[in-house]
Amino acid sequence: MATTDITALIDYYVREKDLTRERVIQALEASFLTAYSKMVPGADRIQNIHAVINTQKGTVKIKADMTVVNDDEMADSFNEIPLSTAKLICAKAKMEECKPGDVISVNITPRDFGRIAVQTARQTMQQRIRKAEQEMLADVFRDRAGELVTGTVRRYDKGDVIVEVDKYEGIVPQRQRIPGEDYNSGDKMRFYIVEVRDGVRGNELILSRSHPNLVKRLFENEVSEIGEGLVKIVNIVREPGYRTKLVVHSDDPNVDPIGACVGMRGTRVKNVVNELNHEKVDILEYTEDKAAMVTDSLAPIEPVSVKVDKEARIVTVVVGDDKAAAKAKGRKGQNVRLTARLISTPDEKWDVRVEAHDEQESTRSSAREGAAELVQVLGITEELAAAMVASGFTTLQGIAEYVEEGDLVDALGITAEQEKDIIEKAKANC
Repeated sequence: MATTDITALIDYYVREKDLTRERVIQALEASFLTAYSKMVPGADRIQNIHAVINTQKGTVKIKADMTVVNDDEMADSFNEIPLSTAKLICAKAKMEECKPGDVISVNITPRDFGRIAVQTARQTMQQRIRKAEQEMLADVFRDRAGELVTGTVRRYDKGDVIVEVDKYEGIVPQRQRIPGEDYNSGDKMRFYIVEVRDGVRGNELILSRSHPNLVKRLFENEVSEIGEGLVKIVNIVREPGYRTKLVVHSDDPNVDPIGACVGMRGTRVKNVVNELNHEKVDILEYTEDKAAMVTDSLAPIEPVSVKVDKEARIVTVVVGDDKAAAKAKGRKGQNVRLTARLISTPDEKWDVRVEAHDEQESTRSSAREGAAELVQVLGITEELAAAMVASGFTTLQGIAEYVEEGDLVDALGITAEQEKDIIEKAKANC
């Protein structure tokens, strides 16, 4: 291999792969050692072997550190050298005369270590450079987990999307992609750095388009108030490609946290939505009132009622009809599912249920409650209480203020004495 070949090869990898010159030379030396081991039988028995590349002269030598022994005591020809031979080497190198026990560097380059060695070295160089790249990748990105970066899609590899980020290759696995999103070669996208992990291919930079924190970082970039600490992101839940719910809060009464995130004419939130390929983004203001949070999350559907069961950790939302219930639940229950995750905490998992309002059942329920009150307060039978409710005498206040003598007798067929007793008890309990 000529001087210019070695120099050009080193310069290429330094320039194109953004590797240090030292790393490239180390990789090339390792490649020549691999070539040597394939050419020389028993090379694996040499304990201290190394390749030396002189980029100025264009030479490559394979050397081994051998122990000097007396000529009649040599037992390991791979790691020992007889004293007579060692003296000749030292004299030629103008070194001090060596003696038994000294360790000297011996040139063991084969006479024919040329074209074949160079060809083998070229083949293994890519693997060495890849390893060096992985080491550099780990150095550059290991402490950058959680950051937002811009990358260029390059290709698919065994189902993974390969993305170039600052001259390094990152991987977007299937689970880290947005369902239905296209990844075409040359596309520029924003990615969330998940981690640098030790994978089957060595160090791997794992990127994500589906992580909830991708949305968080996008808003941090768009909304200056978040960067300044005026607006805080309290929580974020996401079903990638469909919907994200973002909860924000501000301690400053003069700052509208939702308005800050939406931006003038919606420009800020539109920029985020466009980056997410038009994924829906709901922005809510934080409150400890779970009923209010659920109502805001299900907007624009207006509930008929919201019931919070703290013991069972269930919020039941009653809406106008089946159509409203379906809209509140969202596609395959997505909206109500995200809402439940939104009000949950690591210690408390909540459930949100949406039901259609049944007017007849509501009326029946009110009638049952009214009759039960009449039984308890007036001391009458359940049958009589039910008859009173059915006849329109549903409340104690109504009976006390509006029932006249003979009304109950005529409507219910009871005696005047019974009527008088009911009216007096009703007045006494209003």
